[in-house]
Amino acid sequence: MRVVITEFMSLDGVVQAPGGPKEDTDGGFAHGGWTHPFFDPEVVGGAFDAALANAEGLLFGRRTWQTMAAAWPGRAGDPFADRMNALPKYVVSETLSDDKLTWNNTTRIAGGDAVARIRELRATGDGDLVVMGSSSLARTLLSEGLADELRLLIMPVLLGGGKTIFPGDGALRTLQLVSATTSPNGVQVCVFRPAGEGA
Repeated sequence: MRVVITEFMSLDGVVQAPGGPKEDTDGGFAHGGWTHPFFDPEVVGGAFDAALANAEGLLFGRRTWQTMAAAWPGRAGDPFADRMNALPKYVVSETLSDDKLTWNNTTRIAGGDAVARIRELRATGDGDLVVMGSSSLARTLLSEGLADELRLLIMPVLLGGGKTIFPGDGALRTLQLVSATTSPNGVQVCVFRPAGEGA
């Protein structure tokens, strides 16, 4: 199973609170919902459709899972929502209890077990395990060499600071650009894989 990280990202590498003003205000972040002016259904929406096309599961950190679990079950009848709701979901959390896993098909992975459990999923499954948002989890996956693909939707905006997915450990990690598409609103949809892997 390939681990595919899909992120809305500003030009300065910020992934925090793309969906709305109250999504994540940690650190005083005041630009929630910054992706809205750049969204278009064909290119940007199509990038998420493409990410889900081969998905056999979704992987989230706790905060992103809670945001998604509050939004997607109520959108039944939309093909994208139906796909999101039907897929198996995994949430990495030490604090969520199993009785709080109200979004169907969700399994909790304890934070301390996350790297080992994700290695197991990657070794035994088929298709893609898609990560959306979940900046801390995405950073861990990159640090551990567990990300097989990065799908970055890079918006032409500078946010001046906020959460990022990139490790700050000083390690050199070389990627290859597999594809790039530009939307009418200037969004660069770029797919990267670790260098040396097949396109």
